[in-house]
Amino acid sequence: MICLSGNLPALKIGHHHVVGYETDWIQEALSRAAAACNRTDCPFIADIRDGILHYLEKRCSLRVFAIEDLYARMRAMLRKIGCDDIAQHLSPLAPPITVSLIGPARKAGRGSEMDFFRSLGDEIRLLQKAGAESIRLCDINESITLLRGPDVSPASRAQFRIEITSFLEGYQHRHSAPKLELDLTFDS
Repeated sequence: MICLSGNLPALKIGHHHVVGYETDWIQEALSRAAAACNRTDCPFIADIRDGILHYLEKRCSLRVFAIEDLYARMRAMLRKIGCDDIAQHLSPLAPPITVSLIGPARKAGRGSEMDFFRSLGDEIRLLQKAGAESIRLCDINESITLLRGPDVSPASRAQFRIEITSFLEGYQHRHSAPKLELDLTFDS
């Protein structure tokens, strides 16, 4: 069962369902689109956001809404009200998302650290493609146990934690650009 907070549907972002999300990212996406087409005469961005939220809370019958479909509806609505240029520049932006490292660790299996890093990179790329800019990774200790076994020494655990951190820092550095923000963090 999916628990919906504030009567908003869960958002499907990549392979993940996000519930209980804030909605300021909707206004940010609209503001970025307006800025991209040099529309400084858009004092109604908050009204458009409110219309989208009204739809999500009151009129959307879906329990899970794919973020790509949400943006397609947003573009259609913008075109309907005469904001074709904003619709054309609207790029997906997702709410902050939390991802467990257990999935990539299980997928890779014990002793397959390279497969783990490949799977983790694929997961982050999929989320970025869906508009995620803020990704918090959790369950690092559990993933280390899955990859190295339950009897892993504290030194080996600490070393692998450093390798995961280095991978994430390197990924963030390589895949961030002025037009492509990425904030990767993880629970300690």
